[in-house]
Amino acid sequence: MRLAKPSTNKRGTALKTVRALLLLPLLVIGVVSVQAQSPTYGVGRTPTENEIRLWDIAIGPRGEELPAGSGSVDMGSELYLSKGCAGCHGTTGSGGMAPRLIKRDAGPNADPWDYGRVLPIRSPYATTVWDFINRAMPLGAEGTLTADEVYSLTAYLFFLNDVVEDGTELNEKTLPQIQMPNRSNWVQVPDWLPGQPRLEGYPY
Repeated sequence: MRLAKPSTNKRGTALKTVRALLLLPLLVIGVVSVQAQSPTYGVGRTPTENEIRLWDIAIGPRGEELPAGSGSVDMGSELYLSKGCAGCHGTTGSGGMAPRLIKRDAGPNADPWDYGRVLPIRSPYATTVWDFINRAMPLGAEGTLTADEVYSLTAYLFFLNDVVEDGTELNEKTLPQIQMPNRSNWVQVPDWLPGQPRLEGYPY
């Protein structure tokens, strides 16, 4: 007995199916590639390397990203007035409409947290103070201070809060070396596992 030969139509359909399956990965790659290269609504552009460099201004605790420059307590006291800091924070670092910049009188052996919400005292790292002034001050003209001016204003605020002595000069090397009064006075965040409360024992 002879076996019947498969029909031409069935063989053709099978070949088309195999070819389609072989081409499918190529089609997927092509679609993804086109989508990745296609403009998004025609808005925006790729930033230049120089723009990325100018925006990359974050300063870490070790100060490796600090720019070259220097500033003194004396220069900082002059800039505090000329740059309008006193207009918001008060001529002595308090009494203005903006947050105070000088610690409260809480006694010689007070806990740093008792001095008030003062950045030059509460910050665990000196570089954090420099970073905040550099990116956020003065109000309405943020980013206009030079590196030397930021070093000077930082030195002046540290002097007002007894972190450094009068006559101190700061630069990219000496600033990270300052031992802040609140350096080791932070609570360790507890470990958290899925399903646990946000903070164990937290009543709210």
